Amino acid sequence: MKTAKKIIYILISTWLLLITQSCYGQHAEIIINAENGNVIHEENATHSWFPASLTKVMTLYVTFEALRANQIHLHDTLQTSVHAAKQPISKLGLRTGESITVRDAILALITRSANDAAVVLAEGLGGTEDNFAVKMTETAHALGMYNTHFMNATGLPNQWQVTTARDLALLAWKTQTNFPEYYPYFAAHNFLFKGRELRAINKFTATYPGAEGMKTGFTCGSGYNLISSASQNGRRLIGVVLGGTTSPQRYQLMITMMNNAFANKFISAGLNVTTMPSTEVGTPPFQLGCGSFTPSTYASNESAMAPVFIPRHIHKHQHKHIARPVTHITKATKTAKITSRHPKVVKTVEKKIKPAVKSKVSKINKAVAKPKATKKLHHS
Repeated sequence: MKTAKKIIYILISTWLLLITQSCYGQHAEIIINAENGNVIHEENATHSWFPASLTKVMTLYVTFEALRANQIHLHDTLQTSVHAAKQPISKLGLRTGESITVRDAILALITRSANDAAVVLAEGLGGTEDNFAVKMTETAHALGMYNTHFMNATGLPNQWQVTTARDLALLAWKTQTNFPEYYPYFAAHNFLFKGRELRAINKFTATYPGAEGMKTGFTCGSGYNLISSASQNGRRLIGVVLGGTTSPQRYQLMITMMNNAFANKFISAGLNVTTMPSTEVGTPPFQLGCGSFTPSTYASNESAMAPVFIPRHIHKHQHKHIARPVTHITKATKTAKITSRHPKVVKTVEKKIKPAVKSKVSKINKAVAKPKATKKLHHS
């Protein structure tokens, strides 16, 4: 009897191990035509995923809406709350009570993925980050991002903050088409703040021919994520990669996808990003092995060296609940004071895009070995 129990225990343990390891090698990707939203290629594009700092594209979208409505202005200043100042890296290092212009906060999100600046914008527009997250989710659903749900403005780990590659491609497309006056900010290669030049994280924007920018993201749960837009020979494409196992891999996946799309090597499935089926979202994979079983508020999206720790075992939940707008809104605290100032215009240095070196397209091994939990990942 004891022998039988041992055999069953071993079989169950082996089965669970195989299921866990099967999550590490997968990724999701999609590329669309930015002129009409037609899907050129997709893989796992409707599978649920953790957005990480790609969340900040929605934070910016809601900010652009407020700018369009004259609720705020680019040179208005917002004050940093205690909550915003305590955000983990990546961050600008804003101190409690310190002011930052809306324009600088926008550039900080795009170039440095600054969590403190994201919360400053969220509290300035929503009173609290919780209220702003409700607005983000409502906006996402109004755009047709029905499998997306936001719990914060930063993308820091939260098991209920989920999206899909398809939803993010739709968001990027709507950002381009609805806010052409603000979209050029995504091309910023660096950012001057307090006399310091802070270089942008996004290597694709800096090196790929015709790259127009967008956003990077990383947590242990999501893996290495990327939204990119590029134009060549009169064509503009938008690509999304979720779940790269390393930072170089996400860039290579995007380069390969963009190159093949511009070269017309994909066979179109006749889908459009606005109408493609998105019912089988599943459960988000915990992509990398750098987390722990104990929840922690410490996390890094991009530029820090420490790994992100969030629960390894994500509780299963029905995504039909995720698709519903949040009805319970936390009572708003006093909105951060906005004063009109006109500081010196911060110049973003426009660099010529370096020609991309044609790298050999290596076949991505989907059976990626689980990294040691104690090993620090390289962030870029």
